[in-house]
Amino acid sequence: MSAIAGIYNLSGEPISIEHSSGMMKSLEKYPADDIQTLQRENVFLGCHAQWITPESIGEQLPFYDYARQLAITADAIIDNRKELFEMLQVNRNDQKTIPDSLLILLAYEKWGEDCPKFLIGDFAFMIWDEKNKRLFGARDFSGSRTLYYFKSPQRFVFCTVINPFFTLPYIKKELNEQWLAQFIANPLMFDSIDPETTVYGDICQVPPSHHITVETNKITIKRYSTLPDGKKIKLKSNEEYEEAFREVFQRAVNDRLRTHLQVGSHLSGGLDSSTVASFAAKPLLNQNKTLHTFSYVPVDDFVDWTHKSRIANERPQIESIVKHVGNISPNYLSFDERNPYTEIDEWLEIMETPYKFFENTFWLRGIFEEASKKGVGVLLNGQRGNWSISWGPTIDFYALLLKRLRLIRFYQEMYYFSRNMGSGRKRVLSVVAKNAFPYLYRNQYSTEDDFPIFINKDLAIKTKVLEKLHEEHGIDPRGRINTNSYKIRKQQFKQLYYWNTIGTYGTKLSLNYGVVDRDPSNDLRVVKFCLSVPENQYVNNGMGRSLIRRSTEGYLPDNIRMNQLTKGVQGADGVHRMKGIWEKITNEAMELTKDPFLQEYVNIEVLKDCINKIKDQPKVEFVFDFELKILMRSIILHRFIKNIFT
Repeated sequence: MSAIAGIYNLSGEPISIEHSSGMMKSLEKYPADDIQTLQRENVFLGCHAQWITPESIGEQLPFYDYARQLAITADAIIDNRKELFEMLQVNRNDQKTIPDSLLILLAYEKWGEDCPKFLIGDFAFMIWDEKNKRLFGARDFSGSRTLYYFKSPQRFVFCTVINPFFTLPYIKKELNEQWLAQFIANPLMFDSIDPETTVYGDICQVPPSHHITVETNKITIKRYSTLPDGKKIKLKSNEEYEEAFREVFQRAVNDRLRTHLQVGSHLSGGLDSSTVASFAAKPLLNQNKTLHTFSYVPVDDFVDWTHKSRIANERPQIESIVKHVGNISPNYLSFDERNPYTEIDEWLEIMETPYKFFENTFWLRGIFEEASKKGVGVLLNGQRGNWSISWGPTIDFYALLLKRLRLIRFYQEMYYFSRNMGSGRKRVLSVVAKNAFPYLYRNQYSTEDDFPIFINKDLAIKTKVLEKLHEEHGIDPRGRINTNSYKIRKQQFKQLYYWNTIGTYGTKLSLNYGVVDRDPSNDLRVVKFCLSVPENQYVNNGMGRSLIRRSTEGYLPDNIRMNQLTKGVQGADGVHRMKGIWEKITNEAMELTKDPFLQEYVNIEVLKDCINKIKDQPKVEFVFDFELKILMRSIILHRFIKNIFT
């Protein structure tokens, strides 16, 4: 993959060498296999390339096709190459060597602005159409790769990362007040509800599933991809659904093994990452490669405090997977000296923006470092799995059956579920009834779990952010989450802001370490298939997540495949790791309450309350409490703002 950059002077004036070289020099912080540039009068294109696929070795990027008068720079791995070969009539002799960027160029020549609809993979690209004096680009359906831009009446600038923009004299570091308000007021894990904005007022981004067209007198951004909703496939038996799943998922995994480097995979004790690893290990054996797995485990002196249904140390489960699957070289990593607090400055440098997912930062970055040391080029994961391959919420499905009065099926499922879980049917029925008829139980909600609204009141009024969150997007600023899994899933694939965070940190970690994070559970073909599977395949005979459990028989050990009683939880030892510096952390938080600049953004009284509740004793269970979230998010935001203006 690559970092791409470009400048288009809309006025027609030539590109300044100082401007183009300044942007490219800013990218030198990232490792690169090759650095190339292309200049065509008032257009500059650059590529800071990392060679991941065999076809990318020695690839000319940017590339100018003299016959077609088209130029491209691309940050892309295209997975549906075989289909594109046929549709684009690529000569058989060229199919093994043709790079993905040239396939994109040929797709643009054939389909024009519709070309992203035919591409499957992780991509962001820009094409200079010299005949039509048009710059055209796109980002893949889930935004796996970032693509930022700046626009003015005179210029259009784009880049994979943000800092190169500030090498240009006409772009200033001015904060986006609306973005910051959304970051603070939204209690959930994503940053902003507007997927086109960034923390900087002058810097925008092409949203996932969108393409952008830049011409002399206008800029157009348009969504090119929406996922199917409602239409279901009908097969004859459970076995046919299982076979269909294995076929589409194996294809997605195989396509992501295309690298001349080593292949790695995140591996926990859960279904998603273990399924990915089990489908990858055998094909790699045929390539004379071993799958390197990377698993976070807590530090040795940590005592698991979580509920009996949760597992903080999944090493025994992971060892069971490794033994059963075979052809795996496991790595169990604790990163003893790291914690969420000491990672802040490093992550602000990587992300170029404030972030919320502090709980997992120390092991996420550590895994990329270790993978890079082992020569891994592709690092697999199953992050989208909960909403695609391992979908299947039992309680919500039973609530649906009850509401639709499908009582025979409902009682059959209740019988099997109670038997599988060892729970009384009366207790299960009570839980199902609350999900089916929530309006009867509204008064039972406890306000103690509410996420405090800690945005500055004046800023909230000025930006109308609370109204935008709640009325326009259905996001409760108090953190109350709709417990209906079906509605949540629909939002996951409809609202683009859910996807930006993963794409942002995935892109920037990959650039820093030369390791590409790739998720077959987020493959467009897999997602479309999973959305088309009937609900009764996902919950069946008292078994939630039924399709993946049945489909992985033989692939995974039964203690993993059929486990419904426990679930792994990463980062539970976060506060335990910070015990020795707890006073330092809370002191920094108290100091920043005096900062007049931060007071413009944060409700200082709410922040003080949170600090007072946790400052005296670092209890390990604080790690997932809102008090620590507010404290850490405030420190992260303050340091980011401080770094900008110092």
